[in-house]
Amino acid sequence: MLGNGQGRAIVPPHVREEIVGLDGVENLPKGPDKIGRGNDPTIRTQEDGQPCRRMGGLMEADAPLLRLEGIVKSFPGVRALRGVSFDVRPGEVHALLGENGAGKSTLIKVMSGVHQQDEGTLYVDGKPVRFTSPQEAQAAGIAAIYQELLLFPELTVAENVFMGHAPRLSWGGVDWATMRARTAEILHSLDIHDLDLDAPVGALSVGNRQRVEIAKALSMNARVLIMDEPTAALTEADVERLFGIVRRLRARGVGIIYISHRLVEIFDLADRVTVLRDGEYVATREVKDVTEPLLISMMVGRTIDQLYPHREPKPPGATLLEARSVAFPGTVEEASLTLRAGEIVGLAGLVGSGRSEFAQILFGITPASAGQILVDGKPVTIRSPSDAKRHGIAYVPEDRGIQGLIRPMRIRHNVSLAILDEISRFFFIDRNREQDLAKRDIARFSIRASSMDQVVGKLSGGNQQKVVLAKWLATKPRILILDEPTRGIDVGAKAEIHRIMSELAGQGLAILMISSELPEVLGMSDRVLVMREGRIVAGFDRAEATQEVIAGAMMRVVPAGMAA
Repeated sequence: MLGNGQGRAIVPPHVREEIVGLDGVENLPKGPDKIGRGNDPTIRTQEDGQPCRRMGGLMEADAPLLRLEGIVKSFPGVRALRGVSFDVRPGEVHALLGENGAGKSTLIKVMSGVHQQDEGTLYVDGKPVRFTSPQEAQAAGIAAIYQELLLFPELTVAENVFMGHAPRLSWGGVDWATMRARTAEILHSLDIHDLDLDAPVGALSVGNRQRVEIAKALSMNARVLIMDEPTAALTEADVERLFGIVRRLRARGVGIIYISHRLVEIFDLADRVTVLRDGEYVATREVKDVTEPLLISMMVGRTIDQLYPHREPKPPGATLLEARSVAFPGTVEEASLTLRAGEIVGLAGLVGSGRSEFAQILFGITPASAGQILVDGKPVTIRSPSDAKRHGIAYVPEDRGIQGLIRPMRIRHNVSLAILDEISRFFFIDRNREQDLAKRDIARFSIRASSMDQVVGKLSGGNQQKVVLAKWLATKPRILILDEPTRGIDVGAKAEIHRIMSELAGQGLAILMISSELPEVLGMSDRVLVMREGRIVAGFDRAEATQEVIAGAMMRVVPAGMAA
């Protein structure tokens, strides 16, 4: 039981009572209020008290729940928003698009009370408001679910759902039984039946943690739900479940602000779309009236004719890297490949297929327990990243924020991290060489920053990825492993990363690219390998690779002889 400390979370009962009982927003009415459709506070009603009826994706009574007019927000040296207007209506999904750095994050933080606007006005139900804290926004029915989920891993599902606004007993203590009952009702209303209310959130998958965040928002009677890149770290199955929840919330009258770099999701879910560029409002359109090329040109201010650069086919060079039946217990089983100079090899597979683990073996993060790695045809021992670097191998990891960068440090410090031994003497770093390197890389990779001294964590996702790439290219590698190189970055930055990859291959680098986006795998690869259950089960040349054959190989073991 939650109240007596016998649940699976390990927080002591008296501490649990204190944490869960903290008042972050106004407490909800005490007692087991129902969350069913009969008196669901998230259902927008007309003046006669009847629920609004959906008409073509929006509610019939479509006065905005939340409206922003002329929002201006500046930070030291940067004007992030320049007179932006936006609104969301009951029962609609309104997509918010723009390149990294366009102002989307700042705008949603103004909506949710994290930032206060310098100029402009917010209206909730037609009445002007000014939020000075997230708690005030939540009390007004506005909740945000950020890409980095804000949950307490040691506490249970129910405790996280009601964190800061727990139902109370008459004497002031937390009403644990009511909390569990109301959590169960909220999850049931979302058609979620497989979450254990007593399970510690830290033990849940990313998809299930996200459902807890949604339930938490609804527990605060959210009528406007902001979702920031909600599918960035989800499996395909979790994405489908999330879409089902979004559609269910829309049908119940919740206004949803949806931010995603995946344009296919916008066409699947959204009713309207608003585009920002360089902190300015560009346009709002009905999704049925736009095309993907039009949205891209609105976001970047130009037409991107080639998201995947054209590369003249030419014979690959000498074999630079070869893996023969390498393995690591539980993740990789006898995987083999060859990488040749001047080619890009795409590695496709489902989440959990062992792709990232295979890359980490090649780079020495998790040394192989069996098999052999050859560089230039000679067997080598790679037991650490230092060994890999010495043999001309560089690795851009999947999680740039944790594995690729030191985010509180400056750009010039990050780009030199991999070659400190080369630019140092007697334990002192040559600052002039470090600055020259940073200047060169900022220009070479078109990194958008105020200066080389800008903190990396303040850059957009695309520019952070360029910094990671610059850091490893400073080692002058001959073999480059890229794990999800364009995940979570906008289409303009994605095109730039692809251009850089194409140029590097043209200079003779051998590139192994891991990607979960099949169009990217097909658009960038000279050859495509498919990994499944820790094995490379198929290989295709560019001419024979299609989405259908690759997806088929990802789902099942193909006949022997097709593996590369």
